[in-house]
Amino acid sequence: MATHRSCALWSYCGRRWSRLMRCCRLPGFRSSWPRGPLGARHLSQEKQATETHFGFETVSEKEKGGKVYHVFESVAKKYDVMNDMMSLGIHRIWKDLLLWKMHPFPGTQLLDVAGGTGLAWVLGDAEELPFDDDKFDVYTIAFGIRNVTHIDQALQEAHRVLKPGGRFLCLEFSQVNNPLISRLYDLYSFQVIPVLGEVIAGDWKSYQYLVESIRQFPSQEEFKEMIEDAGFEKVTYESLTSGIVAIHSGFKL
Repeated sequence: MATHRSCALWSYCGRRWSRLMRCCRLPGFRSSWPRGPLGARHLSQEKQATETHFGFETVSEKEKGGKVYHVFESVAKKYDVMNDMMSLGIHRIWKDLLLWKMHPFPGTQLLDVAGGTGLAWVLGDAEELPFDDDKFDVYTIAFGIRNVTHIDQALQEAHRVLKPGGRFLCLEFSQVNNPLISRLYDLYSFQVIPVLGEVIAGDWKSYQYLVESIRQFPSQEEFKEMIEDAGFEKVTYESLTSGIVAIHSGFKL
């Protein structure tokens, strides 16, 4: 996973799924692609410089992109190892459940946003995707949307690029629904995870940001309402592991 705004295009090729494209937005980058087969859009030249959060820190929206970029630049080499250590491997089960819900079939046009690996790379922006309207059957994003500066805009773009009948699926950290587990989870998050980050990845601050960003993300119900506000219908969610994460689903109808 490289940045707070990234996307990857998958398609069915032969008898196996292969990732065709992966894209990530670098701070200050502006697309110059002409509109072509992928319907690339010119990115906005300016975005309003209002305040937002970076973990528990208040920063300008312009600053946040660079800060999140540097977080993932720092943790990239140990990203999978840290995920296994922090979750005791459970993150792999969460992702398997997301794939099970997706149930892709041959020919499915799938856009995976904020993906962690890829073959060919293309720079893009989750808030202004470089694809035509009504292009994809499924849009997925796992552990990425909370890092986007304007979540509402990313959701609107997800709705725009999906075909009528297309499905939005999001796997993201959420709010624990058991008071006892919540207290234990907070203790583990703030006292253990940054230490693991320092010992394994040599990076305390990035993992401090991780646990802070999780607490800033909307609850299951609040995020459901945001997805509905973006135009999706039949929006549902399933909390996993007592609400540590949740999978949200919605359809463009």
